Amino acid sequence: MAKRFQAPRREVEKLPRINRQITSPKVRIVIDGKGVELMDIKDAVRLAEDSGLDLVEVSQGQDPPVCKIIDFGKWRFDQQKKKKLQAKNQHTVDIKEVKFKPKIGTHDYEIKLKRAIEFLNDGDKVKVSLRFRGREIAHPEIGMELVQRFLKDVEHVASPDAPPRMEGRQIIGFVSPIGAAKKKSDKSEKHEKPASTDAKPSKPNDTVQKAVAPTE
Repeated sequence: MAKRFQAPRREVEKLPRINRQITSPKVRIVIDGKGVELMDIKDAVRLAEDSGLDLVEVSQGQDPPVCKIIDFGKWRFDQQKKKKLQAKNQHTVDIKEVKFKPKIGTHDYEIKLKRAIEFLNDGDKVKVSLRFRGREIAHPEIGMELVQRFLKDVEHVASPDAPPRMEGRQIIGFVSPIGAAKKKSDKSEKHEKPASTDAKPSKPNDTVQKAVAPTE
């Protein structure tokens, strides 16, 4: 019997209770400029409706719960906007792997090196692995030299997390991008205060004398 395909369930957004969804007989209303006021739920809902707004439960865990009289539609829009902005600014760091062989050709090495640099420029970590097959394990120094060569070729965009190590029949190493640190440094340099303009400029003649070497 064929299995029925089940689509993944979407995460249900948990929203606060509003207006007549609030079941507590009394609520504490946060009123700007007046603090918190204890009020019957019916009176609180009526006050919100008279204001053309909503009674929103902002602290369900307390007894009685704390509520605010606000525009719920506008509040929800602002919350969704903040969530999207946070997701946009958040970068998930992935670990990409680049595999080598001890006898890899120059062309294949350059392709794998280029791919690793692309991963690093995207902000991802890179795992470099080199596996020995058969009698290749008799000369581990050849594989280690290749891994060290790779680390040297990516040092302008990455730094090793630790020295590469042997694990069974393979050499493993990890490198992390340094672009984020460089961008942060560049950004801080842009925000440095400019040099003071109070100093007196040097005379044109003095500048020429220093810049031009005397002739014999």
